[in-house]
This record gives sequence, structure tokens and C-alpha cells, in this order.
Amino acid sequence: MKKVSVSLRLVLSVLLLSVFSLGVFTPNQATAATTRTPVIFVHGLGGTASNFTYIESYLSRQGWASNERYAIELPSKSGNQLLNAATISRKVDEVLAQTGSQKVNIVAHSMGGANSLYYILNNGGLSKVDKLVTIGGANRLTTSRAPEGIKVTSIYTINDQIVSNQLSMLDGANNIRVFGMAHIGLLYSPSVSALITTALEE
Repeated sequence: MKKVSVSLRLVLSVLLLSVFSLGVFTPNQATAATTRTPVIFVHGLGGTASNFTYIESYLSRQGWASNERYAIELPSKSGNQLLNAATISRKVDEVLAQTGSQKVNIVAHSMGGANSLYYILNNGGLSKVDKLVTIGGANRLTTSRAPEGIKVTSIYTINDQIVSNQLSMLDGANNIRVFGMAHIGLLYSPSVSALITTALEE
């Protein structure tokens, strides 16, 4: 009888240890409050959410938690403003609901910049976005001026052979020109990631 009791306690201990190690009793990260304003990453033409793997990793090392970083998959790889802005709108509302945050920040590459600006100006984003950071953004396909009330940083490279620097620069934005990398290289540059971090923390 004593052996059965010891064995039963051992089995119960192992079961409890397994349950806790699987995280059954840990808080759900998706509904946990965030310390920083959540960031949504918006890719460009022909891109995917995975384009931001390097930048997400960089932000993670700077202290951004996994529930403060969200890469979106846009439905129109050709940059359709209506379709993509609607998807960004749904994602923003989803992140706000999950995190309890009042606003989000957006980091957008290439046509993702134009799509994000279209969302901000036409789909209710003015009251939901705190900061917009574009990298090689085709921003002027949507507007020539940074939206009022949103801190906009436009980072672009003089070596860009895909998006003209003139398309990236916005009146009223903090326009930052960098050197030594091409359009896609902006996504994998430590110095650009540092500039993004600074813009998000200002």
C-alpha cells in the first residue's frame, strides 16, 4: 500500500510538472498588456511577412516582446490600395484588441509605405497610429505630406534602383537618407534597424 501511495504521488508530480512546463497555467501572451506600443510590419510589392525577420530579430534584442511585434501578410502582392488598406485596418484593430494598447506603430517597406498611408488617411488610421516608419517607401503614391498628428520617419537609400528617393520623401516627415545599400538591403541593415528603433522610441 505504501509503494502504491509513493508511486501515485510520483505520477501526480510528473503530471503537474508537465502541465506547468507546457504553459497551461501561464498567462496568454496574446491578451497580455504590452510595455511598448505594438509594431505592425507591412511589406511591399511581391513581399511577405517574412521580409521583416531581420528587423524583428533586431527589435527583439532591444527588448521588444513577441506580443509587441506583428508582421502582416497583405492579400494584394501588386499593392492594391483598397485591398491592402482594408487588411491593415483589420490587423490594427486585432492587435489593439489583443494587447489593450490605445495605438500601434507601423514599419513599412516599399509599397507598404503607400498602403499604410492610404490606411491612415482613408480607413480610420489617424486615431489608431502613433508612429509610421517607412523604409524605401513609395509614399508619394498616396500623399506628399505626413499625416497630421502622426510622427512619420521616412528612411531611404541613395542607392535605391526601385523606388525613387523623391517618392519616399514626405513634407512634414523626418526624412533620413542613407548610403551603401540597395532597396532590399534596407531590410537587412543593422544601421537602418538602429534608425527604426530610434524612431519608434522617440
